[in-house]
Amino acid sequence: MSIKRQLQLSEINSFFLFGARGTGKTTLLKELPFLNNALYIDLLDADQEEQYALRPGLLIEQAEAMDEGEWIIIDEIQKLPKLLDHVHIIVTKKDIRFALTGSSSRKLKRGGANLLAGRAFSFSLYPFTAQELGDRFDLQEALQWGTLPKIISYKSDKDKKRFLRTYTQTYLKEEILVEQLIRNLTPFRLFLSIAAQMNTQIINFSNIARDTGVDHKTVQNYYQILVDTNLGFFLEAYNRSVRKVQKQSPKFYLFDMGVKRSLQNMLNVPLVPRTTEFGDAFESWFIGECFRLNHYHELDFKFSYLRTKDDVEVDLIIDRPGQSQILLEIKSSDRVDDRHVKNLVHFNKDFPDAELICASRVAHKQVVNGIKVLPWKDSLTYIGF
Repeated sequence: MSIKRQLQLSEINSFFLFGARGTGKTTLLKELPFLNNALYIDLLDADQEEQYALRPGLLIEQAEAMDEGEWIIIDEIQKLPKLLDHVHIIVTKKDIRFALTGSSSRKLKRGGANLLAGRAFSFSLYPFTAQELGDRFDLQEALQWGTLPKIISYKSDKDKKRFLRTYTQTYLKEEILVEQLIRNLTPFRLFLSIAAQMNTQIINFSNIARDTGVDHKTVQNYYQILVDTNLGFFLEAYNRSVRKVQKQSPKFYLFDMGVKRSLQNMLNVPLVPRTTEFGDAFESWFIGECFRLNHYHELDFKFSYLRTKDDVEVDLIIDRPGQSQILLEIKSSDRVDDRHVKNLVHFNKDFPDAELICASRVAHKQVVNGIKVLPWKDSLTYIGF
């Protein structure tokens, strides 16, 4: 059964569609009616890649034979960045539209690739959201195995483990080695495991550098590789002063819980409610869900976290243009009391105009010590998704 994606792509303007391998970019494009008759070029196909590498002008010849308003799909454009020069020539001379997919923007940026001078919109695709899956969504499954499209199709836990292990190995081989993003794979492998362990935590670049045997700047570069290959995102520290002294280093969140657990070698360890691991997984998934929905709905919300030197923390601060600010505490408990909302109460005076919310697994909404406590689904709706 096909699952309708929330991302709304332009039907009248060329665009880039970025996303990690396996998020369903090609499937999405093939299901869109306005792309039914598009010329499809798959650069993961060795023969096609070689054909256009040797004769990039072939693309111009094909475009000249097409009618105005027709589409060309080029899958994994980062395989041949120079082909974008020919795309640029075509779109400036004729109303031919391009859908350009890529699992990595890093090679395009580093190679000084022609990004069409603003003539192409830019979109990103992520693993399934809870809203996309609807009745098929299972929170425990999402936290344990993630929501990559392929994982949803597997019925047995054994096959899910096999897929996730293969996925992480393929990423290392195809995205890192083949694309030559780094020269030495060994410390990067170690870094990936540490990054998975540090998921949801404040990054200490110096400590990670010592643990991986590389320097501070190399660790920063490793994290940027994950961002550029769409495998994660930074959550920056809140950038306005409050009465307490704040910590300023960012956090990092991997894009999918199944991939995170695979990198951690935790696929054989059950994820049990009411444990620290389950709580961290719930927080990571919920913030990732906000990140995806913000992009899909093009809301321009800005996310950050706040932690003082005394380790009093707000999990997520959401700045919403034209709307009230939200301070959000994320709790995996299905029973919430004063203990769970004390941090929000602590910051109440510093944010007198903000809305204070606790997103949790409670069955029904409630108010605890003046704080709105909502089921996680209701929390997403309340935020504006």
